[in-house]
Amino acid sequence: MDRFDIGLIGVAVTFLLVLCRMPIGVALATTSFVGLWAMTNINAAFGMLKAVPYQFIANWSFSAIPMFLLMGYIASNAGLTTGLFRMMRVMLHRVPGGLACSTVGACALFAAASGSSVATAAGMGKIAIPEMRKAGYDYGLATGCVAAAGTLGSLIPPSVIMVIYGVFTQAPIGKLFLAGFLPGILTALLYIVMIVTRVRITPSLAPSTNDTLAPGEFRAAIYESWPLPVLVIGVIGGIYAGIMTPTEAGAVGAALATLIALLRRAMTPGIMITALKETALGTSALFVIAMGASMFTTFMGLAGLPTTIARNILDIGADPLVLILVISLLYLVLGMFIDALGIMLLTLPILMPLLDGANIDLIWFGVLVVKLLEIGLITPPFGLNVFVINSLMRGAVSLGVVFKGVLWFIAVEIVVLALLIGFPQISLWLPNQMN
Repeated sequence: MDRFDIGLIGVAVTFLLVLCRMPIGVALATTSFVGLWAMTNINAAFGMLKAVPYQFIANWSFSAIPMFLLMGYIASNAGLTTGLFRMMRVMLHRVPGGLACSTVGACALFAAASGSSVATAAGMGKIAIPEMRKAGYDYGLATGCVAAAGTLGSLIPPSVIMVIYGVFTQAPIGKLFLAGFLPGILTALLYIVMIVTRVRITPSLAPSTNDTLAPGEFRAAIYESWPLPVLVIGVIGGIYAGIMTPTEAGAVGAALATLIALLRRAMTPGIMITALKETALGTSALFVIAMGASMFTTFMGLAGLPTTIARNILDIGADPLVLILVISLLYLVLGMFIDALGIMLLTLPILMPLLDGANIDLIWFGVLVVKLLEIGLITPPFGLNVFVINSLMRGAVSLGVVFKGVLWFIAVEIVVLALLIGFPQISLWLPNQMN
């Protein structure tokens, strides 16, 4: 059996292990170890097991991950995000479906602090869904809105998944962050347009409340929510201006979140300890997956699988647009069954030679990948954000109702994806200004 065949078997076995719910990092590392053993010898396999994960994790860019996670956990645990929903509600209270629209806006802002789709959905779901249900909103709209808007956590910077993508592809992480900003805002705006249109057609989805603002309520809402915009401007503004690298911006963001919490007298030793623990657990889980993926990349390289597939496809003369559409379809199908980060780390070692051969911009492609992974987070049958929202409801609503509620948002996501593919400058304009 030659190396190419061993590589093919390794890919098939890895997908099978992931579908059997084995942790993605363990599946990648196990397959890579056994595959290298089959191609060479057990000493070489142990050598890879010792050397490759260390060399990969020692990459300086990875230090941005714990910093951004710490910033998000401090902001969340110290209550710096609690005023977001109130502020958006005050601003959009006269819009049809105003509470749902407010949820989308609040999720977009929350995403800029958390960097995680699941954390955004869980954090905003606890606040927004009870408010929408109290106002008589349809269960499908209320739950689907939070599940879908939570996915903005992967796209709006700072995004942990973009850091990992940047390290794997050697794409500039600062430019990746900026590239995700306009697509994230575009997605949120189209969500709001869709919600308003649906509510105008079917008013029973979101009964109007005719609320009037109390004197000083707008000022109070702004005062309560100012910490997060300051935090976001400090982090993203520093990267855009070229003052800070993403790693430095993460450290500044964590320090700034701590300072704001202290100024608001919201920081306690317990909150800091909890944030540090959650950061350590989150970073460890991500790094285990990343180390497994680095071993899988080495295994694929030695097997020659990516270069052989790339050469055969490029010899056929596949158009770059056709290639992007095929990759998009692959990601959409995989997103129905596999964890988002797992999909990316499974496929990048195989796709990179194809992207290089077709001269596809890795910044633009990174935004497309994150957008496709976002869609997978709300796609049946295993959309993770949907299960998170369903668990928050504690049996008050069935899983089917939540999935039905996100279908409209999936349609919007497909429209946004088509716009990003058709008009790459939506993603590339801000990074190009950084030049």
